Amino acid sequence: MRRYARTVVAFALATSVVTGTAGWVSGDAQQALTGPPPGTTSWRADRLLGSELPDPERATPAEVAAFFDGLSIKERQLLPLRHPSVVGNLDGAPLELRYRANSLALAAAEDPRYRSLATPGRQILAFDPRGRGQVAEVFGDLRSARRVSVVVPGSDNDAGTFDRKVAAHGAPPGMARTLHKAAGPGTAVIAWAGYTTPVGVGVDAATGRLAEAGAGRLTRFAEGLTADGLPEPAVFCHSYGSVVCGLAAHRLPATDLVVLGSPGMRADDVGTLRTRATVWAAKDPTDWIDDVPSVRFAGLGHGTDPTDPAFGARRIPAEDAEGHAGYFAPGTDSLRAFAAIARGAATEEGAAR
Repeated sequence: MRRYARTVVAFALATSVVTGTAGWVSGDAQQALTGPPPGTTSWRADRLLGSELPDPERATPAEVAAFFDGLSIKERQLLPLRHPSVVGNLDGAPLELRYRANSLALAAAEDPRYRSLATPGRQILAFDPRGRGQVAEVFGDLRSARRVSVVVPGSDNDAGTFDRKVAAHGAPPGMARTLHKAAGPGTAVIAWAGYTTPVGVGVDAATGRLAEAGAGRLTRFAEGLTADGLPEPAVFCHSYGSVVCGLAAHRLPATDLVVLGSPGMRADDVGTLRTRATVWAAKDPTDWIDDVPSVRFAGLGHGTDPTDPAFGARRIPAEDAEGHAGYFAPGTDSLRAFAAIARGAATEEGAAR
């Protein structure tokens, strides 16, 4: 009966949107940021090294990595100085050069929203100030880490809100920081706010348009990590971020896909994801996402609840997570399970009740 009621609600919602009568569908529609990083035109024209530089839009991360492998130390150090915005966002470039390039780009940024990101000692692996801004930050020693994790957040996250003052475990850097602390030595965690997220609860959050664009960016980012000699990551996908991960799953290099507070992954079951990663799912019973209909109709909704046994994901206990933003809270069963996955030490029996 409950499933039938949800289907009726979803049908009514979809009908109202399609016919233009849904009052809440308003000006929150976002334009996805796609394409190469800022400064690409100057990068493409640069012949200082005697040949073309790898095109940020067309070169694969593996080709980018091979290009940097062929440079001298002096040539490597020169490129971040000449093109910080490109090198800082160039998947496949050595992470040390990306840190340096983004430090330079942030030092030159005039927007006060990004001032805190320029704090010395922060390891900024990506920074794009266009639009609402995108950013990725590393916690731990990424170069020496035996296990790497990436946290993909949901709605209302961008470079301007990255450092917002919320619960220490609620914003992307807070989630990554607490996961790294819980996972312990030999691990590194990346907070990746690297796609255009929905703003608020509206049509963007109910459709896959922004997630499609985000899936391509997430895939390329992960490919850049492995091209730079880093381990395949475990990817933790919160809320709308799990839609991004679901659409990327079939091409995303990852050891694990962990979805939490998910509205669905735009897949009927684990098999439909076509991934070789182990898929895990967590949802707290007090999470408001549980009231979102687990259906897809007329382009709205994201499909089966990943915590539904029929979906086939390994279940992570989350009864004490307290709401939609509590999954990384210290002391929770969900964080303990996440840490075990991040260490590569999780088993189905150890993570599920």
